[in-house]
Amino acid sequence: MRSENIVSVVGSARSSRAAEEREYYCAVDTGGTFTDCVVRDSEGNVVFAKSLSTPEDFSEGFFAALSVAAEQFGLTLTGLLARTRVLLHGTTVGTNAMVEMKGARVGLITTRGHGDALLIMRSVGRSAGLPIERLLHVSRHRKPEPIVPRRLIREVSERVDWRGEVIVPLNRDEARRAIEELLEQQVEAIAIAFLWGFVNPVHEREVHRMAREMAPDLFVTCAHELIAKPGEYERTAATVINCFIGPKTSRYVRRVEERARELGYQGPLLIMQASGGVAPAEEIVRAPLFTIGSGPAGGLMGSRFLAERLGHSHVIATDMGGTSFDVGLIAEGRPLSASETTLHQYTFFMPRLDIVSIGAGGGSIIWIDELSGAMKVGPESAGADPGPACYGRGNMRPTVTDADLLLGYYNPDFFLGGRLTLDREAAYRAMRAVAEPLGLDVLEAADGATRIVETHMADLIRQMTIQRGYDPRDFVIYAYGGAAGAHAVAYARELGCRTVVIPGGALASTWSAFGILSTDIQHVYERAELLIAPFDVGRVMAIFLELEERARRRLHEEGVPEDRVILQRFAEMKFRLQIHRIEIPVPGGILTDEDMRDLERAFVQKYEALYGRGSAFTAAGMEIGLLRVVALGCIGPRGIKEGAFGHVGKVAPRWRREVYWRELGRHQRTPIFSGEDVPPGAVIEGPAIIELPVTTIVVRPGSVLTADAYGDFILTLS
Repeated sequence: MRSENIVSVVGSARSSRAAEEREYYCAVDTGGTFTDCVVRDSEGNVVFAKSLSTPEDFSEGFFAALSVAAEQFGLTLTGLLARTRVLLHGTTVGTNAMVEMKGARVGLITTRGHGDALLIMRSVGRSAGLPIERLLHVSRHRKPEPIVPRRLIREVSERVDWRGEVIVPLNRDEARRAIEELLEQQVEAIAIAFLWGFVNPVHEREVHRMAREMAPDLFVTCAHELIAKPGEYERTAATVINCFIGPKTSRYVRRVEERARELGYQGPLLIMQASGGVAPAEEIVRAPLFTIGSGPAGGLMGSRFLAERLGHSHVIATDMGGTSFDVGLIAEGRPLSASETTLHQYTFFMPRLDIVSIGAGGGSIIWIDELSGAMKVGPESAGADPGPACYGRGNMRPTVTDADLLLGYYNPDFFLGGRLTLDREAAYRAMRAVAEPLGLDVLEAADGATRIVETHMADLIRQMTIQRGYDPRDFVIYAYGGAAGAHAVAYARELGCRTVVIPGGALASTWSAFGILSTDIQHVYERAELLIAPFDVGRVMAIFLELEERARRRLHEEGVPEDRVILQRFAEMKFRLQIHRIEIPVPGGILTDEDMRDLERAFVQKYEALYGRGSAFTAAGMEIGLLRVVALGCIGPRGIKEGAFGHVGKVAPRWRREVYWRELGRHQRTPIFSGEDVPPGAVIEGPAIIELPVTTIVVRPGSVLTADAYGDFILTLS
């Protein structure tokens, strides 16, 4: 799918200077259905564009979206890139390779006697990451297909103990023979993961050197380069996955980088990471693992930026696109993070923002379960091609988008700014195929399907809040992505939340790209070391200073001035003899014994917030297992010019149409507003619908919408 399928919307390109005199900051986020682009100029003007993603070569959609954004400033693509200061990108290439299990042929070299660690997994490996409908059928639990089959695993003699002392020297002949055998098996990448290599990586480095000598173009990853903490299976899994997605991701990143250079871009290509920051392309080429789940991370970082401006300390960030529904939390002003992730039933270490996804997007297919005879929604999606039935591209199965169209939420002549006319009859035929077997009329089936998908969303949010000690009623919901505005009030009401924010109005459909634009360069440095309370403040301080020195050196090499460097400290703590750790912030500067006691108190407080008052067993003692430094390098201006999306004028509906409202139990002729007509300070009472070229906001009965000076739409629920 090429440029003719692009849809675009102007945010604002007003400026006192000509477009040729300004600098630009560009972010592109490639999703499963759409590729989103947001461009900000040096004066705070913002434009955005959407293009259908091009799975056969995602770089086509990347530059197509950029090209249309350039047109909004009156520039060619070459003219825009020649004046672009920073180019940022969130990619799903690595994630897609894992989900589809279409990666490289990987060989694994590990310590003798430990070749089966990846295949044995943990005891929960048979059920890790499975959806609830599969968890309920224990007899169907299976381990995933191995990323590395046993025939491509080689063991070599070597042993380093937990203190880093070499007990058994590396047998170089065995290592060389292992590499030769794997090359004969035509592997595309080799993962090297030795038992205590993260403490003393001398043997991993030597095998890496040998592999490079024998096959200079081979993709090779050592475990210590990615993960520096204990957990043999999780560390090995991370290394193997990095190799599995590495060749495909690195080729894609290089292709984008080279094409950008040809078009005149002279700055660095920065790639979004799941941890919430960007990193230079050359680092991602070596460690593409950290891009898995990076798209949703952009949306959460954009939400953090907006929450600071609006004064919201507790936010539930929800992203409903064409394929998935993603949820992340901001608590006390800080996005929650995690150190593990599970994908395709493999659990592995990776610093990331704590975002959970389910298959509940606009393209989620509505179907009937043969066993129960009940209606189901998702997780299978119609994707970008063929898309929902109403796209008229041959899909005969109904989706959430089809249901929304039949209920009257969407204008068939103004979908994606009028670039795509929706076929209501096709949606009707597809929905009827589900409705008739259930004894429902088409409208009842459509409403039932939206109720189901909204319940799925609310259930996921409950898991993310209540199960972690948070009350969702204390949070504000941010709803973005192309489909969120149509459903946000419904799942917010289900949770008891009172406020929903649609960030930037029309910008909400490209919010993850905007979030990527608002991030910093980020590097994470960790040191695994067992420290038992009362903590040795001198040792803690020494580790942090070493990690911070490495961080400053790295950011300096990347051209970040010292006054733009931010260093954040964290400690992973637990009670002794327990397994799961909790991340606790550590203050900067020179630490004291009192700071260490404050750290213990903060841990107990966080523990009881998660597990209940009185659950902390302080008599067991406390320990630190990992110290972490997150290094941020600020790379450019942020924000949107005030009033950038507002037009002064009277708020009046442009037209009316019949819309079905479940709260009323009937159709009602409903006022339809153009989002471009809604000025700051406007108040619109539901039921009403706000139409924007790339998203639709459903103001349900009992809710009121207002607009602020930055184009945000704020819904208040009664």
